[in-house]
Amino acid sequence: MSSDPAAEKLEGLRAKVRELGSVLVCYSGGLDSALVLAVAHAELGDRALGMTAVSPSLPESEQLDAARIAQRLGAHHRFVDSHEIARPGYVANEPDRCFHCKSELYEIAEAKRVEWGLAFVANGTNLDDLGDYRPGLEAAKNAAVKSPLVDAGMTKADVRAAARLMGMDLWDKPASACLSSRIPYGTSVTAERLKQIGGLEAALRALGFRQLRVRWHDTVARLEIDLAELEGLLRPGVREEIVRLGKAHGFSYVAVDLAGYRQGSHNEVLHGRSLRLV
Repeated sequence: MSSDPAAEKLEGLRAKVRELGSVLVCYSGGLDSALVLAVAHAELGDRALGMTAVSPSLPESEQLDAARIAQRLGAHHRFVDSHEIARPGYVANEPDRCFHCKSELYEIAEAKRVEWGLAFVANGTNLDDLGDYRPGLEAAKNAAVKSPLVDAGMTKADVRAAARLMGMDLWDKPASACLSSRIPYGTSVTAERLKQIGGLEAALRALGFRQLRVRWHDTVARLEIDLAELEGLLRPGVREEIVRLGKAHGFSYVAVDLAGYRQGSHNEVLHGRSLRLV
């Protein structure tokens, strides 16, 4: 009888988590950190806790998902306020913006780890995350944050397979990222711009679009929509409604990127630092 690769990877993750003894999971409501929290709760019980940092860069839908998923798991979960928008390095939005954001997160997590009497801080980084320009990884290294998915040799596909094996309803949830990733490098991050982006993305999802990004370009909203969903723009009345929604959220123009959705597209301008081919 052949072994099940997904089950083997999941058991490897369980073993890595058990080695931690107790852990605070930096938990965004996305699939990767949700899997880490699910396994941590299953293996460590009360010695595992999910922490979600709330700021203008966290989409409201992700905040709601974080609460819903944690409740369904029965895992301990707490929200904390994050103030990365008060950090000049974050607001400046240079290519190292994520370093400043994650530094804020991990400083909060370390303080809470001590307060809550836990041994380690962990995140949801997987092996595929190592293949792009992600300065947040340096912040994790500086803070000695554990990455159980990496330690267990798990890619995004492995994470989805493991989550499905565990019966998690979000196993096929689209990738997400903080709203500041929609603003081009060199353009400052403001609460108003994040609200514009988050509001329009939520409205587009309400229309039925699942995998998308609203890229902020001053008066222009550049929509990246999964190629499989582009045809939906031609449904009767949809195009007109998208234009209306764009204007309602403060944009003068709405444009569709014909290359479609792709993760980390802002990094395409970073010569020598984007490792993704598009």
